[in-house]
Amino acid sequence: GMHIPSGESFLHTWRDIFQQIDDANLYVTGIATVTLVSLIVLMRLKPRWPVMLVAMVIGSVVAMLIGVATHGVRVVGQLPQQLPPLSMPDLHLAALKQLGSAALAIAMLGLVEAVSIARSVAAKSGQRIDGSQEFVGQGLANVAGSFFSSYASSGSFTRSGLNYTAGAVTPLSAVFAALTLVLIVLLVAPLAAHLPIAAMAAVLLVVAWRLIDFHHIKAILTTSKRETSVLLTTFFATLFVELEFAIYVGVMLSLIIYLMRTSQPAVVARVPDPGSPNRHLVTDSNLPECPQLKIVRIDGSLYFGAVDHVQEQLHQLNEQSPQQKHLLLIGNGINFVDIAGAELLAAEARNRKARGGGLYLVKIKEEACNTLRRGGFRDLIGPEHIFLTKSDAIETVFRKLDPDVCAHCDKRIFLECARVPYTGPEAGQAEGAARAQPA
Repeated sequence: GMHIPSGESFLHTWRDIFQQIDDANLYVTGIATVTLVSLIVLMRLKPRWPVMLVAMVIGSVVAMLIGVATHGVRVVGQLPQQLPPLSMPDLHLAALKQLGSAALAIAMLGLVEAVSIARSVAAKSGQRIDGSQEFVGQGLANVAGSFFSSYASSGSFTRSGLNYTAGAVTPLSAVFAALTLVLIVLLVAPLAAHLPIAAMAAVLLVVAWRLIDFHHIKAILTTSKRETSVLLTTFFATLFVELEFAIYVGVMLSLIIYLMRTSQPAVVARVPDPGSPNRHLVTDSNLPECPQLKIVRIDGSLYFGAVDHVQEQLHQLNEQSPQQKHLLLIGNGINFVDIAGAELLAAEARNRKARGGGLYLVKIKEEACNTLRRGGFRDLIGPEHIFLTKSDAIETVFRKLDPDVCAHCDKRIFLECARVPYTGPEAGQAEGAARAQPA
């Protein structure tokens, strides 16, 4: 019985409720309460019955006993007994220009909402959702509906939830629902005049409550801080601003977090494991490194958003170990490389070549190699600097190292190091000790 303007915000709605609480229509509240209690009881006792329909019938009977007209109980009222007429949409250039921007916004909102609803229901039903197929279906529905003066259509949380709760398992349920609705409009429309809005509100309240995925929400809150920020931001934006803006905020925040996550790929130093017969590469800061060759692995894609971070990491490697003029980059963690990433690799190869070293790539995935080849970056890096296996790469790079430095190096971390005689200080001490022994 309260008057609350349509489309008010969350806070304004509660303010109006408290301000008008003394004007509440107890008969309307009673109808809604009886319908709600009946629905909850029937769902527990007779879950296979059409409990929502039965609850609305109970609410309608209670409304008739109370007296609809006498106590100000609003009902759905007489529905028009005709279908929307077939009409040609306005396809003039002026109309398309006027509606273009708004149509794009509505399409984006409709698609995001439809997929969100589909995933929410799929999480309960265990189904797999094909987002592309959903987009095509929504588009075809709107194209066909434009010939019948329809609104821009999308998914509906309440309608989809009601459909799932009723036991629907295939898309044919929507077809049968549409055909049934046609029959209702043509044949049973006068009966809807006696359906109280309060009874419908009680049913929709239960439907909306059952759509809240408390288990998934709890999992998000306890698992990921980033996902929690998206959840809470979208939730509060839904309450305090318009729904459309809340969806945009949630999508944009998810995109920002994704870019933050992928724009900082790990650049991990790798060293041979002396305890392994084949000297497998491991990540261990306590193991010695080659003084001339730096080995790193990039765990992430090399695209425009990650270029600055990777470039800074490589620059720090140069600053920390300027004597390591050769760089072996392991690329099995790089899913793809765009133009900016390819330019980074070419620039790094050019800089190291100018310093007397080189950049070498190993285990680069085929898609990334194709990008380097098509853009001409493979020639800038050098086809002979790209390898399939780490053993071939180390074998080739080792031949380009300074042999004098290798002779005085006591690290001996590669199998190839055994080929170079050691002439360091300890070797001289050992030779002197051998000569001092008596014959």
